Amino acid sequence: MASTPGILTDWPWKQLGNYKHVLLAPCVIHSVHELARKGGDGDLTILSIFLLFIWRVIHAQIWISLSRYQTAKGKNRIIDKSLEFEQVDRERNWDDQILLTTIIYYLVNRNLKAASYVPLWRLDGAIIMALVHAGPVEFLYYWFHRALHHHYLYSRYHSHHHSSIVTEPITSVIHPFAEIFAYFILFSIPQLVSLFTGTLSIGAVLLYVTYIDFMNYMGHCNFEIVPKQLFSLLPPLKHLMYTPSFHSLHHTQFRTNYSLFMPFYDYIYGTMDIASDSLHKKSLERQEETPDVVHLTHLTTPQSVYHLNFGFASIASWPLASKWYLWTMWPITVLSMMLTWIYGRTFIVELNSFKKLKLQSWAIPRYTIHYSLRWQREAVNNLIQQAIQEADDKGVKVLSLGLLNKANELNRNGELYIQKHPELKLKIVDGSSLAVALVLNSIPKGATQVLFRGKLTKVAYGIAFSLCRKGIQVAASKEEEYEKLKIALGTKHKSNLIFSKCCSQKIWLVGEGLTEDEQLKALKGTAFIPFSQFPPKKLRKNCIYLDPPAMVAPSSFENLHTCENWLPRRVISAWRVAGIVHALEGWNVHECGDTMLQIDKVWQATLRHGFHPLPTPLLV
Repeated sequence: MASTPGILTDWPWKQLGNYKHVLLAPCVIHSVHELARKGGDGDLTILSIFLLFIWRVIHAQIWISLSRYQTAKGKNRIIDKSLEFEQVDRERNWDDQILLTTIIYYLVNRNLKAASYVPLWRLDGAIIMALVHAGPVEFLYYWFHRALHHHYLYSRYHSHHHSSIVTEPITSVIHPFAEIFAYFILFSIPQLVSLFTGTLSIGAVLLYVTYIDFMNYMGHCNFEIVPKQLFSLLPPLKHLMYTPSFHSLHHTQFRTNYSLFMPFYDYIYGTMDIASDSLHKKSLERQEETPDVVHLTHLTTPQSVYHLNFGFASIASWPLASKWYLWTMWPITVLSMMLTWIYGRTFIVELNSFKKLKLQSWAIPRYTIHYSLRWQREAVNNLIQQAIQEADDKGVKVLSLGLLNKANELNRNGELYIQKHPELKLKIVDGSSLAVALVLNSIPKGATQVLFRGKLTKVAYGIAFSLCRKGIQVAASKEEEYEKLKIALGTKHKSNLIFSKCCSQKIWLVGEGLTEDEQLKALKGTAFIPFSQFPPKKLRKNCIYLDPPAMVAPSSFENLHTCENWLPRRVISAWRVAGIVHALEGWNVHECGDTMLQIDKVWQATLRHGFHPLPTPLLV
């Protein structure tokens, strides 16, 4: 929102929210009916309008994905400042301008005879549009843009766009309604000239609109993509084509580099930033980031691919949940699963920084289901092993294992890799100590009994041992789990372990494998506290469900603009935090296999670095 919003700031369909696209329904239905009625004599122009809408959405998403992936790698990045949730929310309606253009095109086609039955291609029309854009449009935009930086217009309109210092491709189209409408009129000039000279064609319009989008998105990327050699081979091109670093200076300096796509007028009127060339060179020379800490995770559900940092920004900025409309995209979902299977290499998901540490999250290109298949274990282990070796070669200090990458049946909580590669310089952390500490601190003081249910893990055994040592009774409702706990606890603390088919305990510590029937047996007001990274399905409205072990990140934890799986905003899993704290403290030991660090020591170190647990609701 602009600092002092002016008239026509809000979009007409703001109240419709995510249902704004229903505005296209009457247009589509009417057009399909007309084409069906007229058959081969139908107007293909109207069909091209809706195909253009689809293409523009796909084109924008391609740039979003490319930009976020490239920025996470760090190569050729321009600005090091942080991208936060506030900016993601402000830019979530990037498709408003595409919707507006489509509606106006449709209305013009239906009401202006010259805009119907337009030929597929005319070269003379395309040339006219290119010349009109390079001349009047670029000139008018330059002065209009300078006017928008006058205090009156800037505070009411253009400041909304400049709220984003670290730009993304879609930042280019984030403006108040009145400003976008003015741009639409400006970019309509070449099309109107072509229309009224009788040279308009479908192909020329598609190319022109794609050119506008391409240059807009490219110019707002936070990485340099235009090679220096291009300007060396064709020096005049420097005045006809801007670069991401050129426009980035406009967003940081505000009073320079006003041009649309052609810096020609900045040269003429003396508004070109003197740092344009040096920043372009510096950005191109910048190498890929070498992280200090890597968190190794993996894909979960088939739809989780859309929740990645470089997936759908509006989805990734909220906790992972199944969306009905994503089911309509099943062909793309299946294709993405096939590609991740074929690609077979770990990929970078996210880049963060905290207290002079560079942090990256990497993902194994496999889904949760693959970890449950015995015949896939060797392949998954090889991928994890390759990721560890790659991280070690890059000089990574600590690698934390997330989700099922540390499963006991897969690699014995990471111990397998230490045995295979004793020469590793990096430290492998499974995060068990911090996960145990978080669960213990989620249990209210005064509790005397808890019930364990679900797959027993290293974390579960650590929790049970700590509780029994404190004199809290630990109950197991399944005989197999009871026997395993009994062996793990030994004779010293087994007096506090009981086998109980009764489900009267008000605190349940749950892991994977908790069934719906078991949840229904719990008393009203029971608190389900997960010790696994996977949350239980919330079936009971009269019970309390806590999030899996996780912590709220400090405000100085930068570039955190996506949610980690199903966790809330700015909350990261205990296993990921553990790796960060391990590096900050400089602990020169692995935490994997049966090794567990001192729980109190890890807990105090984590709090000291500014991480704090989620607010815990009243349990009993």
